[in-house]
Amino acid sequence: MAVRPGLWPALLGMVLAAWLHGTGAQQSATVANPVPGANPDLLPHFLVEPEDVYIVKNKPVLLVCKAMPATQIFFKCNGEWVRQVDHVIERSTDDSSDLRKNFEQEPLAKEVSLEQGIVLPCRPPEGIPPAEVEWLRNEDLVDPSLDPNVYITREHSLVVRQARLADTANYTCVAKNIVARRRSASAAVIVYVNGGWSTWTEWSVCSASCGRGWQKRSRSCTNPAPLNGGAFCEGQNVQKTACATLCPVDGSWSPWSKWSACGLDCTHWRSRECSDPAPRNGGEECRGADLDTRNCTSDLCVHTASGPEDVALYVGLIAVAVCLLLLLLVLILVYCRKKEGLDSDVADSSILTSGFQPVSIKPSKADNPHLLTIQPDLSTTTTTCQGSLCPRQDGPSPKFQLANGHLLSPLGGGRHTLHHSSPTSEAEDFVSRLSTQNYFRSLPRGTSNMTYGTFNFLGGRLMIPNTGISLLIPPDAIPRGKIYEIYLTLHKPEDVRLPLAGCQTLLSPIVSCGPPGVLLTRPVILAMDHCGEPCPESWSLRLKKQSCEGSWEDVLHLGEEAPSHLYYCQLEAGACYVFTEQLGRFALVGEALSVAATKRLKLLLFAPVACTSLEYNIRVYCLHDTHDALKEVVQLEKQLGGQLIQEPRVLHFKDSYHNLRLSIHDVPSSLWKSKLLVSYQEIPFYHIWNGTQQYLHCTFTLERVSPSTSDLACKVWVWQVEGDGQSFNINFNITKDTRFAELLALESEGGVPALVGPSAFKIPFLIRQKIITSLDPPCSRGADWRTLAQKLHLDSHLSFFASKPSPTAMILNLWEARHFPNGNLSQLAAAVAGLGQPDAGLFTVSEAEC
Repeated sequence: MAVRPGLWPALLGMVLAAWLHGTGAQQSATVANPVPGANPDLLPHFLVEPEDVYIVKNKPVLLVCKAMPATQIFFKCNGEWVRQVDHVIERSTDDSSDLRKNFEQEPLAKEVSLEQGIVLPCRPPEGIPPAEVEWLRNEDLVDPSLDPNVYITREHSLVVRQARLADTANYTCVAKNIVARRRSASAAVIVYVNGGWSTWTEWSVCSASCGRGWQKRSRSCTNPAPLNGGAFCEGQNVQKTACATLCPVDGSWSPWSKWSACGLDCTHWRSRECSDPAPRNGGEECRGADLDTRNCTSDLCVHTASGPEDVALYVGLIAVAVCLLLLLLVLILVYCRKKEGLDSDVADSSILTSGFQPVSIKPSKADNPHLLTIQPDLSTTTTTCQGSLCPRQDGPSPKFQLANGHLLSPLGGGRHTLHHSSPTSEAEDFVSRLSTQNYFRSLPRGTSNMTYGTFNFLGGRLMIPNTGISLLIPPDAIPRGKIYEIYLTLHKPEDVRLPLAGCQTLLSPIVSCGPPGVLLTRPVILAMDHCGEPCPESWSLRLKKQSCEGSWEDVLHLGEEAPSHLYYCQLEAGACYVFTEQLGRFALVGEALSVAATKRLKLLLFAPVACTSLEYNIRVYCLHDTHDALKEVVQLEKQLGGQLIQEPRVLHFKDSYHNLRLSIHDVPSSLWKSKLLVSYQEIPFYHIWNGTQQYLHCTFTLERVSPSTSDLACKVWVWQVEGDGQSFNINFNITKDTRFAELLALESEGGVPALVGPSAFKIPFLIRQKIITSLDPPCSRGADWRTLAQKLHLDSHLSFFASKPSPTAMILNLWEARHFPNGNLSQLAAAVAGLGQPDAGLFTVSEAEC
């Protein structure tokens, strides 16, 4: 090829590359066959273009030109095609260019929390040439140069440094080369926000304007609020705490001072101060004047001589005073005459108390319906003497009757029993008679939680079986010559409106004994269970009594009793014994002084005796640890056809405002299926703490996979949040396992509900009298009632015993209340013998005394 020397024209070679469309395209060059399967949208382009070079005559020159996609390259020289024989073309083509369809790794959906890092991996399909990768967010191209929070690694993974809410989207990985363009499956990325608590509000105003109450504060799950399925805040949104408000004390006047000396102006004065007590804590000031001035009317007043007008005034005043005195005398005489007429119809006025009419043996006079007391008709009353107070001899004891004798006189040495019966019809009669009075209209009409009896000076005992509730009437508590019909009743808390303030809680059953207003000469002892853990530092315990008007009042603050008080209480671990000289309705209420105060809850698990369907219910009861609450649950389950499936447990429930939670675990999924939709059930704190509901329960429903399934093994957990808990391991056969049934066999409490006379006491009457006579007088050697109280661990009540006419009788009465019917007389005898008193002389009775 001939070329002139020097620089070639600007373009020595031209490359023309063409793809064939349809049947072919004619350009000013010959076009070779296109690459099969190529994308017609991709046009050929130059990769390397020829550059200007100098040539030397008779020397070859090298022009480099690269293009793709192309199958042939042609050159033009000065506008003419260069013949193929005049130049050499090195071709480099790849007929196997491709891009596979499936990604080696596609991005996966993710849920991440706010500000957490996100990594979305992507491995594109194999291809020749290798594919380039780009990312789409909701079909928009992700450009790391515009968003510094995002970058793409060398391995083509998309990385988000800190997740933002705006990063919630569908992400797609796109791979492309000269052959094709591929898209991965979209990966949904959700950025969620876990809820956070706001700050606590200020404490509310104390609920009690005077004394102890409670106050609360709250917070909300809005800092931040949960978004996109984020977790809700854990913990309580309300907190409560005890508070105390000083009670306002209104001022009251002190007594007037003595009158001052009469002044020259014929006046004298007296004063008083607002200091009895002085107003404090916002109380009102005293109303009225603190200074009183009056004219002097005595001879001490030095004044000028009185005129005629003053003399007339004095004479008039004296005449009026004489008339008033005469009128008063006439009224007194009339009143006395009327009173004499009334007294002729009243046999005994000592029993005139509100709301009580003692039961008489024979009916009252028809013409005097207001007669309150009538002596018994001795012709229709028989007292039997059975057995002897002496040690039992072989053979039957002689029986004899004392007829036509005075019922209330001393009965010699026999064992006295006042006959009494209480069939159901009589009990209903008794309740109907009591219900006619306003105070007794709230008594339960059934007889299962009520007992009654007729008593005289010999005393006796009333008991409500299987409740731990009894009333001991000691000898001589009822005046001689009186016969009383006394009742004992257990109330359901929901039937009696007992107001509880602040952090107070009901710890005992609500019990009535009466009639109220009855005249007693000795304290009776009311025994009842309680569910509080006695701890002076944690509890403030009060005995409440309901008045005849229906209001409740605190009659005793335990630990602050006065010896001469009408009420006294012996508190033990599970029972309390109340000494009272006034009958009425009582309840023991506690107020927590700290979170260490706990109530005892008894946990019971019941299930059906017979299972006729696939469903099987497990009932978990949470009740006060008292006999009366247990009795009510057992009676309820008997009606439902339930059986106990695990030994009862005791849980100590704290005053911490935390709820009680119950859950079931480890249920074999191959045999049973739990129908509980949540992980646990919950009983609110206040439903348990206020004590107005004696028992609460939750039910766990299980479903058998097959009707032949009879074995059940699982765990039931009961716990207070941040408190005590119990776990029950259940493993039994639901069709024939009854091994826990005997645990609830209710024991009899001393036989019949009402015992009258000496049969109601463990200590024989004459032995009791001997002990009292021996130990009541003070003894220099210490062998008196004080030492007996110490031996019986009752020395904390010495001041109370000493305030009574017979301290020894009070000690023996308390021993009877605590140990009937299973008391051990030998232990009492040993305690008395340790005082230096002759044991045989106190606990034996001579034949003459019998």
